[in-house]
This record gives sequence, C-alpha cells and structure tokens, in this order.
Amino acid sequence: MNMNNTLVAGLWAASTESKMRQIGLAFAGSMLMAISSKFQIPFYPVPLTMQTFVAIALGMTLGWKLGMATILLYLAEGAAGLPVFAGTPEKGIGITYLLGSTGGYLLGYAFAAAAAGYLAEKGWTRSLLKTAAAAFVGMVLIYAPGVLWLGSLFGWDKPILEWGLYPFVYGDLLKIALLTATFPLMWKFMDRKQR
Repeated sequence: MNMNNTLVAGLWAASTESKMRQIGLAFAGSMLMAISSKFQIPFYPVPLTMQTFVAIALGMTLGWKLGMATILLYLAEGAAGLPVFAGTPEKGIGITYLLGSTGGYLLGYAFAAAAAGYLAEKGWTRSLLKTAAAAFVGMVLIYAPGVLWLGSLFGWDKPILEWGLYPFVYGDLLKIALLTATFPLMWKFMDRKQR
C-alpha cells in the first residue's frame, strides 16, 4: 500500500503497514462516520451533518485502500443493524435502511474515500488548489450514485435534484472549503515539525 503522501503515513511512518494499526484506524474511522451522522448543524436551506466531510477526509488521511475499507466497514456495521446512520434507529436499520432513499449516497462515501485517498497518495492534499479539486471529486462521487439511486427509486418524473442535490450544495461547498484549508495547513505543520 503506497501511503507516503497521506497524513497517517506522515504521523506514523512505517508503522502504518502494521495490520493491527490498519484495523484500529478503520474501526476508529467507522466510529467517526457514525458520530458525524448523529449531529446536525443548523444551516441554510437544510441542516448539515459532517458525514460527507468525514468520508472524504478519511480517504485523504488514510489513503485509498484503507479509506475505502473504513467506509465499507461503516456500511457493514449499518447493514448488520447497528444504528450508525443518520436517523437510525428511528428511520429503520440494517439492509432496509441501506435500500432506502439514502442508499446511493452511502455507497458514494466509499467511492469518495477511494478517489480522495488516491489523489492524496499522489500528493494532491499538499496544495490548496489540488486539495479543493480532490474534495470536489469526492463530492461528485457521493452525489452521482446518490441522485441516480434516488431517481431509480422514486422515478425521474419527480423533482429528484430538488430533493437530493440542490439543498445540499451550499453546505458541501463549505465542507470543500474546510477540507481545502485543513489539509495543506496540516502538511505545513508536519513538515515544519520534521525539520
């Protein structure tokens, strides 16, 4: 696993290759996803959760393989019936929840973590512009399967984009800005510390 340009490799160097370390990071990341799904921040026009931010950040931090594995673990926890998704257990749990209206977005988290992690491994999280581009790619990979799933589930004659995309744009632009500000700054701090 090539993780040289990920934050986790910068923090722990060679020990990131340890299987136990990777399992621990995956479980910690899946817990972070679950926690991020439970809190809503008032925002316009809809409240924010930080799941999209965390999914992309996990990819950028852990690299594509471990980032995607972390999201897949999170999805497996939810499929097994643990109340790790937004609105669970009130809105259902397990496979039933995964097959509901948010299923495509949940699957998109894995794609986003993989893509953002791959770009991080290529050094993209070290510059503002490339970090913004990596975060944008991650967001697109969350929304593409999410909107497609929503349209397939409810029919394209319904206002799918008004339901599943437009209300979230402002909040996700803010999350892209936060990722863009955070990752290059963390790299600068780590580079300075290693001198």
